[in-house]
Amino acid sequence: MTEQYVARDKNTGFEVSVTGDFPEHPDDRMRIARTTTLFTRLMSTLLQRDEAQRRIGFRAIETQLELADALIRQDHAEVQRLVRETLTSMGVSEDQLRELAQRLAEAGGLDPRVAQELSRAFGFEDDALEMEAEPADDPSDDEGVALDPKIMQQLEDLLADSDIQSDGPQSDPEAQDDDSDGPAKGPTT
Repeated sequence: MTEQYVARDKNTGFEVSVTGDFPEHPDDRMRIARTTTLFTRLMSTLLQRDEAQRRIGFRAIETQLELADALIRQDHAEVQRLVRETLTSMGVSEDQLRELAQRLAEAGGLDPRVAQELSRAFGFEDDALEMEAEPADDPSDDEGVALDPKIMQQLEDLLADSDIQSDGPQSDPEAQDDDSDGPAKGPTT
């Protein structure tokens, strides 16, 4: 039987409905409702921006949704392409990606398997994170361009956020959002 979840942003009236045959498991249904609510809030927020911000926002959303889809499908080549494309759009060059990967490896405590996956995500060979055989005598002799501090900070913030989300306490998924009328309404028939 076809069911429908509806989420509506109370501030803008923007509404999203998802219709289909949903799984019976309560957690699956709750995830469908939560995802619908989040998408509704995201679109409502985006549509309140000026035209230039909307265009940038739409491109960012599309890329992140494509990335989520590729991760779920375990399409590593597509994940790699999207990560590189995103970082390039942020102004991170190939050399800067290599430098970032090297810095992360040098920071210590990076599991070799994680280093290998990071290397693959950035599109480098498996040995890309190995230390240089001959370090430069003088740091000023380096031909590479130093990473822009703003970019480094953004990347560090992203890494810190992912650590907090994966290690921190889980929020109550049934808690209501300030920006919506609550979890998606449904199912209806």
